[in-house]
Amino acid sequence: MIAVDWGTSSARAYRLAPDGAVLARREGAGGILRVPEGGFPAALTEMVGDWLADGETRVLLAGMVGSRQGWQEAPYLACPAGLDALAGAVVPVPFPGATVRLVPGLSAEDAAGTPEVMRGEEVQVVGTLARPDEDALICLPGSHAKWVRIAGGRIAGFSTHMTGEAFAALKDHTILGRMMTGTAEAGPAFAAGVARSAEGGGLLHHLFGTRTLGLFGRLAPEDAASYLSGLLIGHEVAAALTGGAALAGGGAMAEPALARPLVRLVGSGPLMALYGRAIALKGGEAVPGDPDAAARGLALIGERIQWA
Repeated sequence: MIAVDWGTSSARAYRLAPDGAVLARREGAGGILRVPEGGFPAALTEMVGDWLADGETRVLLAGMVGSRQGWQEAPYLACPAGLDALAGAVVPVPFPGATVRLVPGLSAEDAAGTPEVMRGEEVQVVGTLARPDEDALICLPGSHAKWVRIAGGRIAGFSTHMTGEAFAALKDHTILGRMMTGTAEAGPAFAAGVARSAEGGGLLHHLFGTRTLGLFGRLAPEDAASYLSGLLIGHEVAAALTGGAALAGGGAMAEPALARPLVRLVGSGPLMALYGRAIALKGGEAVPGDPDAAARGLALIGERIQWA
């Protein structure tokens, strides 16, 4: 099978063996925003045409390629949902020479009735589970970070935090960025930001302290981005670990807070270290997940699809 995790800005394609092993992989900047109207069949051929010519006949797609801005919209599947539900809701996509199916995204509502959605993260989540009946808390860092609650092997609910996008906007488009140099790192300044997030006053008040600490020489310009990142991620992690974020689909977490909650991190890049550090500082334990979780998740879904 060919599996494609096709997002907004990039795409990752995998050629999978019958047992799900990754035989070959490709990654590029060919996200859906770079595909012209009506250009998805040609884009897929360009991406994996040689694999198709070599005999592959099944293609499973996931991610923003199934959004309204993508190839074909796949309606959201409501939580709770697991592997069987995802496989049973795939959408056929016309394509000459191969059978193409599209994995739907997931939807939920938080305790106040506000909708939550994800596209693409669901395949990473099911691909990182160690057992089919597992209970887990999973975090997927990113521009729109996801915290996902797994109950009995199914995605029971999730919450989204625009932490990464907020960091970029604050750094590049507000007065806070005027005194910043360098990038965010998981050092002492980051830890100071995480510590500040636990104090009173609220996030909007804490943010302005990034500037005033610099004005009074208590925060060096090269440390300001790390401090800001610590503030934002610290507030996010605190909400997620205490249940204050009311994970969508299941309301506030019913079970009492764990003495040392275990969080499985799924992703790659610098954010993994930042989130791991913040989770530890907030009293949790972060365990890195499989970097090929998307490929494994797509393989598991593919096994359950009625391809004919």
